[in-house]
This record gives sequence, structure tokens and C-alpha cells, in this order.
Amino acid sequence: MPSIDFAAFSSRVLVDAAIPELPNHYRGKVRDNYDLADGRRIIIASDRLSAFDRILCAIPFKGEVLTQTARFCFEQTADICANHVLDYPDPNVLICRRLDILPVEIVVRGYLAGTTGTSILTLYKKGQRAMYGMTLPDGLRDNAQLAEPIITPTSKEFDGGHDEPLTPAEILARKLLTPAQWDELSAAALALFARGQKNAEQRGLILADTKYEFGVAPDGAIVLADEIHTPDSSRYWRASSYQARFEAGERPDSFDKDFVRSWVTMQCDPYKDPIPEIPQELITGTAAVYAEAFETITGRSFAPDLGGRTVLERIRTNLAPYFDVH
Repeated sequence: MPSIDFAAFSSRVLVDAAIPELPNHYRGKVRDNYDLADGRRIIIASDRLSAFDRILCAIPFKGEVLTQTARFCFEQTADICANHVLDYPDPNVLICRRLDILPVEIVVRGYLAGTTGTSILTLYKKGQRAMYGMTLPDGLRDNAQLAEPIITPTSKEFDGGHDEPLTPAEILARKLLTPAQWDELSAAALALFARGQKNAEQRGLILADTKYEFGVAPDGAIVLADEIHTPDSSRYWRASSYQARFEAGERPDSFDKDFVRSWVTMQCDPYKDPIPEIPQELITGTAAVYAEAFETITGRSFAPDLGGRTVLERIRTNLAPYFDVH
């Protein structure tokens, strides 16, 4: 585990990354985006934790962990698919190519898992077997490994709406993607997932599932965007304890935000009810899990950047050269 007193940094969180000197601000669920006139985009990863299409809380160092984990994984997969990365001027900040994001999220799953309304485990436990254009067999247990990885695409809702399950036929019928785009995205996603699973296995982890977002560059090329193989976009389990926990019917030991999601689902219906305040000890524990995930996924020690009185002050200093790029 990282040798950091996370409780001491409980107030050092980046909740809002609004910077008036930067143009064209768009605030996503966990990231603040700024579009520069020269075709570049600034993406600032906050410490907000999102699940069930809602903001649940803020986790110290989460934005830094996600940005730096994605940086490592983008570098590990650049030979498979071009990505949008240009530069990293701050631990929480990515400078990237601006893309036209495709309206379909590509989720690849290797196990029958999940807690959200679109997860195959949630649907399976409701009695559904036909989903996402395929049919799963009867008799599967929670968190069982699937015969082979499957793609479960969802709609990409840009204005705060709920993502919805899609089948390949629906994607093509609604002209969300062309047949050529669907073929390219499917092949890239499965290849990226295979690489991610291999890297995870070498680090004592199981990559159970993950999501990918793709965009189209001005020249028409399809480019990997957003993040890749992070604890937010992926479900990681510790391989050493998986089999025993699976046989006992227990939840696998995870490295992802299921830590908080599972607590919330035990307190309320997160799609309908007000979210109760997340206990501070759960927030501190989640921060430690994120840092440990970074160290395990990358094989590098996590040393947070403590520059500036606040995270936002440090980011503003590092982004000052971009204030006049309008």
C-alpha cells in the first residue's frame, strides 16, 4: 500500500476546475474541458467521483491517479490504436487533439459483473438472457468468467441523460456509426482489452471489464479518446483471491469505484433516491485504493504532486501559458 496519510489530505480535493482565463468551458461529470482555437482541447481531471449518472463525492488525488494511469496505458497501447494525447502540463491535465466524439461507448466485458442498470449482471439477475445483440446461457453465477470477451455498447449521452444499452443492429439502424466504423471500433476495442488483460495478469490483476470512447479526427481517422484502463473506466480484481471469493459467492476484491458504488446501493436506490453523505473513512479508504491501483497497474510508486496551496492553484500556474490561446 502507498505510504501516504490520506486522511491528512481530506480537504485537498479538486471539486471544481473552472478557470475563467480559458475559453469554451464544458463541465463533464468528472472532467472540465476547454477548447482552444487552434484545435486542441484541455482536459482537467477533477477529484469528483461519478456513478449512476450522478456525482457522489470527491476523492483526494483521484484526478491525478486517473490522468497518470491513463497516460501509462495510452503509451502501452499506442501501437494498437492512435490516441488523442498531445501533452501533460500538470499531473491532472491532458492536452489533446479535439475530436468529434462518436455517440457510442464501447464496453468490453470478460466477466458477468457490474452494479449499474446497464451491466450484464444486473440485467441477467432480472432474468434477461438476450441483451446487446447476444444471448447468454442460463446457470451463470455472479462474477463468472465468460466464454470469451463480449462487447456491450451503450448510447453516449452528452447532456446528462442516462446511457442506454444498444445492439449492433440498433447502432447501424439509427446511423450512430457506419458499418465500417462499427467494425473498426469493435476490432480495436477487443485488441485493446486483450492487451489490458495481459498487462493486468502480469501485475497480479484481472481486468474484468472496461469502456472505451472513440472520436473522429479532422482527417476522418478514428482515434481513442477519454481515458483507458483506469480504475474509473475499468473493473479490476486482485487475481490471487478471485477464485476463492467466487467459489464462496463473495464479491471479488476490487480496485475500482465499486468500493463506493456498492456502499451506495446498500443505502438507497441510487437512480431515484437522494444520495446519503459518503462517510469520511470510506472516502479516505477509496483514496488509498486508487493510489494502490496506480502502483499495481503501472508498477510505479505514487508520489502526489503537492505543489501550490491547492490543486487548482497549481493547475492554474501550469496552464498559464494557455490563457492567451483563444
